[in-house]
Amino acid sequence: MQIIPLFVAIPLGAAFFIPMIGRKNPRLSDTLANITTLALLLMALSVIGKSGVYWMGGWVPRLGVPLGINLVLDPVSVFMLITITLISFLVTVYSIQYMDKFTAKARFYSLFLLMVAGMNGVALTGDLFNLYVFLEIASIASYALVAFGCQHEELEASFKYLILGSVGSTAILFGIGIVYAMTGSLNMAQIANVIGGDLKAIHLFAVALFISGFGLKAALVPFHAWLPDAHPSAPAPISAMLSGVLIKTIGIYALARVMFNVIGLTPLTSYILLVLGTLSMVVGVLLAMGQDDIKRFLAYSSISQVGYVVLAIGIGTRFAIAAGLFHLINHAVFKSLLFLNSGAIEYSTGTRDLNKMGGLRDKMPVTSTTSLIGSMSIAGIPPFSGFWSKLLIIMAAVQAERYGFAAWAAGVSVLTLAAFMRLQRKAFFGEPKEAYADAKEAPASMQVSMVCLAVLCVVMGFLWVPQAKDTLLIPAAKVLQEGLNYASSVLGM
Repeated sequence: MQIIPLFVAIPLGAAFFIPMIGRKNPRLSDTLANITTLALLLMALSVIGKSGVYWMGGWVPRLGVPLGINLVLDPVSVFMLITITLISFLVTVYSIQYMDKFTAKARFYSLFLLMVAGMNGVALTGDLFNLYVFLEIASIASYALVAFGCQHEELEASFKYLILGSVGSTAILFGIGIVYAMTGSLNMAQIANVIGGDLKAIHLFAVALFISGFGLKAALVPFHAWLPDAHPSAPAPISAMLSGVLIKTIGIYALARVMFNVIGLTPLTSYILLVLGTLSMVVGVLLAMGQDDIKRFLAYSSISQVGYVVLAIGIGTRFAIAAGLFHLINHAVFKSLLFLNSGAIEYSTGTRDLNKMGGLRDKMPVTSTTSLIGSMSIAGIPPFSGFWSKLLIIMAAVQAERYGFAAWAAGVSVLTLAAFMRLQRKAFFGEPKEAYADAKEAPASMQVSMVCLAVLCVVMGFLWVPQAKDTLLIPAAKVLQEGLNYASSVLGM
């Protein structure tokens, strides 16, 4: 399928050209960036239900010829491409006016599209080493974007993110090296064929490295130390991308792909994922409840919500995996919305401190309404999308007789509701502060993105109706749940 490499080539090409055209006319960089992300979204929607393999350079595997580098389009990668490109497009629309307060907007778009190219590559690659390469492309771009403001806070957070991210990358690279030494291949399908679910002690060591490395990229507890600094320091559009899609693509998706389709999930690794997911849920929400910086609050809640997805993946049944993927895309939508809301508040008031806010509901009605919708969705209040995905995860845990984990998931949802009600009360209700008497609603392009995401928080619940579920979620869950059958499906295409 010739469209597959375009998911990487198009954003890479746009990232190269935007700085050149942006020097003369900054608005051209806005136009090209938004056209690029819209094109990627339409392409992702066009490949729903399709599968294929693109062999780079035409190196199709056959007898006596080594396997070449390949990109694999299957239901899981299609699902991730839709998630990445949907949020990317709405974030670039939001950035049109938000990023005017920063210099070098063209460079921002260039780094942004470089990050998108890396994430698309991670979603599509069928080669372990190129998984690492694409992961590093996305990570390095994100390090620079966190520091885009060039103030002391941004630079310090970016440096911390860089150091810890490099530790995670090193663990992943060592794990890949061990697997290559044991199998003689970097092709994920070929490795699955060689290992065949027969794990030796050295393979378990590689698994430990992968869980540590990808766990750090996903900011799972106890690998989460970088996230509470990086997300608040970055510009709001980048906070939305980091929390909405980056940690899921280079962390959760990559971990799930390797654990299910390359190495093979074992009862031990399943239980480790269950524990890490539950620990992240509980610790994340407890730490969030004590935060007064709105973006730091949202960063900690991201750790908690990522825990739900990892818990579902750890359960390992097809129903649980589908529920986890459902929550993954729901979280991408409502957490991106909440970070864009925080950016709109900071844009209008100049503060992120909840104690200095209050009464913004009348001053910023669109931001207030969309923030309330996002808060209700993340807290799991019906009929918003977050309710359905959380309910399904709890049902999957009960169905798998993981009653204790189901209880933790339900309890954390109650704590999440309490935490976000506190956010709503402090930011939008109560008496307005005199210092923000002149505060006004965010510019039009920012409102468009927030409204679109708020609408999605309502309509995404319909992803579980049979037509949508059977087209998108269940096929993706089937690919992961069937594990090492991935090898025969890829090599047989």
